[in-house]
Amino acid sequence: MSANEIQKALRLVIEPKRAVSAPRFFKTGPGQYGEGDRFLGVPVPAQRSIAKTWQAEPLAELAKLVTSPIHEERLTGLFILVRQFERASRGRTANAETQRLAYEFYMKHLDAVNNWDLVDSSAPNILGGYLLTQPASARKQLLKLARSKNQWHRRIALLATSAFIRVGEFEDTLKLSDLLLSDTEDLIHKAAGWMLREVGKRDISVLRAFLNRHAHAMPRTQLRYALEKLSGAERQRYLKASRALG
Repeated sequence: MSANEIQKALRLVIEPKRAVSAPRFFKTGPGQYGEGDRFLGVPVPAQRSIAKTWQAEPLAELAKLVTSPIHEERLTGLFILVRQFERASRGRTANAETQRLAYEFYMKHLDAVNNWDLVDSSAPNILGGYLLTQPASARKQLLKLARSKNQWHRRIALLATSAFIRVGEFEDTLKLSDLLLSDTEDLIHKAAGWMLREVGKRDISVLRAFLNRHAHAMPRTQLRYALEKLSGAERQRYLKASRALG
């Protein structure tokens, strides 16, 4: 098996209309967040199917995919890496060494995780999943990522905490959401609001406590995402408390 075979497989399932629409959808124009990214036009289900077929691909070959200038090649490589990490995390196939290698590979190639779908498809599973198995002190690296000038690193930090939320651990999500209240990027506002909404699904009192402290200072997008599961009256109360400009 090789990265070259995967690249050939992707090119067999190209949809020309998607190749035209994807650059607009992922904001690849000058000055936009995905500036310069290139697309083949492969639908995500097809990429996932290919990732399943080649899920045993060695890391040396995955490196060729995740460093590719082609968006779908990077995403497919990350899908394979996620499958390898998750397989190494389950039952009789659990393998701490495989998990560690996948995590280290991910961190080494973090700059290739440079659009929201790449982040959202990998950070919770690999970075979040790995840190769940480590001493609490290891989570300090999330603060480092959250303070990065790279908006994708900041989003990676936030999305990684969804792994903690799923097991009822909210402290890191709240800490990062607080830290990033003044962030200037809309994609960070959306990510923080999304993670806060997930916290609220599991413990509404924790979300309300955060909102009571911070709603007045939250960016409007972040606040709206966080409020989605609250009642209409409660949403309006928090929105009125917000000083944020829409």
